[in-house]
Amino acid sequence: MLYIIGLGLADEKDISVKGLDIVRKAERVYLEAYTAILLVDKEQLEAYYGRPVILADREMVESQSDEILKDAETKDVAFLVVGDPFSATTHTDLALRCRQNDPPIPTRTLPNASILTAVGATGLSLYNFGQTVSMVFFTDSWKPSSFYDRIAENASLGLHTLVLLDIKVKEPDLQAMARGKIIYEKPRFMTVAQCASQMLEVEDERQQGVCGKEALAVGVARLGSEDQQIVAGTLEELSTADLGRPLHSLVLCGKKMHEMEWEFVREFAVDQGTFDQVWKSVYGAQK
Repeated sequence: MLYIIGLGLADEKDISVKGLDIVRKAERVYLEAYTAILLVDKEQLEAYYGRPVILADREMVESQSDEILKDAETKDVAFLVVGDPFSATTHTDLALRCRQNDPPIPTRTLPNASILTAVGATGLSLYNFGQTVSMVFFTDSWKPSSFYDRIAENASLGLHTLVLLDIKVKEPDLQAMARGKIIYEKPRFMTVAQCASQMLEVEDERQQGVCGKEALAVGVARLGSEDQQIVAGTLEELSTADLGRPLHSLVLCGKKMHEMEWEFVREFAVDQGTFDQVWKSVYGAQK
């Protein structure tokens, strides 16, 4: 059987008791290592689990899944996922491959906390969130802005938008590849400040008032850990905020933010005076 096991958000101890029992008995244990990362390294997981852990990068999961699924019809294989197993479509695809295998490989999923639910720690109601979007690193020649349309749809309904920020793990250096060499870039993780800056840049082009300088947002870092950080403010304020080491995410607040949400979130504000002023003149006025 293939066990797809959620690890939660922070460290080796966030795994469920059921998940830990399976990991300690499985024939092989893989750690998916590119859609998200834990805040501890592989060696710390291995020490706690008492088992060797095989890192599964994008190439292995997407192109060499047969290696992961080898003998899973008769042996137990554990596939570990940061957060919740089905928060990324990659893992849905892996489960589908198990169904399509001949003979089919039985699967079992063990859920866990993910950013999609942990973001409730900001005080923003999960009932008031719309579509989740992703923000990628801009380059000089590539600045995709399709996220803006999804945020605009959410904004038209007064809903919050969770923005998941880009990470680059084991990304090939394209210039080196052109010379016939396989060299990987240093890992990069987008910050709240980078995300806010890119949103403002796209707003300057679109001019629809979806994510302007005075739009209220909440930046989060390392949710679920002992040193988690939550900072609220305008996008302009967050464009210079420093929330420390990864992983970061950002929430753009919807205009129908309830008073209870406002009261909770304002405690995280960079400047409570500015936060209150914007909320009362724009957000509270929507009531």
